[in-house]
Amino acid sequence: MAKTCPCGVGSRYRDCCGRLHRGAAAAETAGELMRSRFTAFAVGDEPYLLRTWHPATRPERIGFEDGTRWTRLEIVREEGGGPGDNKGVVEFRAHYLAGSEPGELHEVSRFVRHDGAWVYVRGKVS
Repeated sequence: MAKTCPCGVGSRYRDCCGRLHRGAAAAETAGELMRSRFTAFAVGDEPYLLRTWHPATRPERIGFEDGTRWTRLEIVREEGGGPGDNKGVVEFRAHYLAGSEPGELHEVSRFVRHDGAWVYVRGKVS
């Protein structure tokens, strides 16, 4: 059976965020990039996360936390970030399990187009 994409759209991973992770396609919107980045955290794809992070704010590496499993993404709102925009905001809740304890990360993320592609700039966690 095909693996469902962690982003929650309901498609198979390879046809959804997997195609972005492989470089076969680029995110058309800030929301699509947000979903693909959540999925990259879920599958441990550090190269994709770094590649889609603005160079001015990009860390040297991603600090994946041992024992944390990202389980569900909930998009709360989107501002801008469409195919004709150059900047956008995505507010989301990312649900996870740390061992057997559930948790939630609530963030408002900022995205811009850089060299023609959507990239993550920074987020404010609340």
